[in-house]
Amino acid sequence: MTDTEEPVSTKPTQNQSLSNKYKRWQWWSLMSLSIVFVIVGQCVSVLLGRFYYDQGGKSTWMATLLQTAAFPLLYLPILLISSPKDPPNSSIPPPSLKVFASIYFCLGALTCADNMMYSVGLLYLSASTYSLICASQLAFNVVFSFFINSQRFTLLIINSAVVLSLSAALLAINDESEGPSGVSHGRYIIGFLCTLGASALYSLLLSLMQLSFQRVLRKETFCVVLEMQIFTSLVATCVSIVGLFASGEWRGLHGEMVGFGTGSVSYVMTLVWTAVAWQICAVGVVGLIFLVSSLFSNVISTLSLAVTPMASLVVFHDKMNGVKIIAMIMALWGFACYVYQNYLDDKKNRRAQDVDVVDNSTRDSSC
Repeated sequence: MTDTEEPVSTKPTQNQSLSNKYKRWQWWSLMSLSIVFVIVGQCVSVLLGRFYYDQGGKSTWMATLLQTAAFPLLYLPILLISSPKDPPNSSIPPPSLKVFASIYFCLGALTCADNMMYSVGLLYLSASTYSLICASQLAFNVVFSFFINSQRFTLLIINSAVVLSLSAALLAINDESEGPSGVSHGRYIIGFLCTLGASALYSLLLSLMQLSFQRVLRKETFCVVLEMQIFTSLVATCVSIVGLFASGEWRGLHGEMVGFGTGSVSYVMTLVWTAVAWQICAVGVVGLIFLVSSLFSNVISTLSLAVTPMASLVVFHDKMNGVKIIAMIMALWGFACYVYQNYLDDKKNRRAQDVDVVDNSTRDSSC
C-alpha cells in the first residue's frame, strides 16, 4: 500500500487525531476509566457466571442472554459524556440505513454465537482455567489486526502472541485440570474448545468493529462507538431470547430460581448484577477501541483475565497447580510485551507530532 510509504507526519494516526479533539488529561482520564471498567466488569461477570452454575443454574441460553441484556445501560454514558464535535467542513454523510442494518445484524449475530460459546466454556471449566484460556484472545487479535486493520508486526508483538498461545496450549494438555464438581474429561475438552473458539471469535469481532469505524462509519465520536455496541447488543439479545424459547430452557427457569442454592432473591440478584457487570465491561471495551485500538482493548481484557484466577482462588477455592501458575506467568509476560510495544509506538507518535509542530512553526515564520 502506498500509505505505508508516506512519512508518519503526513497521515495522522487515530491517537493523533483524537489528541486534537480531546485535551491530554481528558484522553488519559477516559482511557484510565475504560481500563477500570474492563478489568472490574469482566472479573465480576465471570465470577458471578461461575456462581450461577455452582448454585444450580443450568441454562446456557440464560447465561448467554445476560451478557447483552442490560444494553440500555449504555445510554447513560451517552447522556453523561459529551463527545467533541467534528468541524462542519469535515462532516461526512452517514451510510444508508441498509448498510447500518447489515453491520449491526451481522455483528450482533456473531456476538450471540460468541457469548454462547463462552457460556458453554464457563459451564464446564473452573473460573481460573476459563480465564487463563481466554487470554489466548490477544494472540488471535494480533493475527486479525494484521490482516483486517493493517496492524504491523514487531518482535515484541510476535513474542506476545507466541507466549499467550503456549499458555493456552499448556492448559489443554494439563492432565490435572478439571472442571467444577467433577466434570468429566470429555466435557472439559468441550469447554476448552468452546472457550478457545469464543476467544478467536471475540478477537475477530473487535477487529471488525474497528474496521467499521474506519471504513464505514468514518466518525470518531464516543457516541458512535456506544451506538454500535447498543445496536449489536440489541440484535444479540433478540437472538438469545429466541434461542432461550426455541430450546425449551425457559421452562426450567422457575425451577432454577426455586432450587437455587442461596435462595430465590440471590438468584435474581445474581442475574441482574451479572448483566450489569457485562455492560460495564462493554463500555470499557468500546471506549478503548475508540481511544486506542481493538488490539489494545484486547490487551486490557487479557490483563483482567489474569486478575480473575486470583479472585477465583479466594471466592471458589479453585485449585492452582504448577501448570496453571506457569500459564498465568506466561500470560502476564505476553501482556507486558505488548504494553511495552504500545509504549514505544506512543513515544514514536509523539516525536513525529513534535517534528510536525516545529516544521509548521518554521514554515509560518519564514512566510
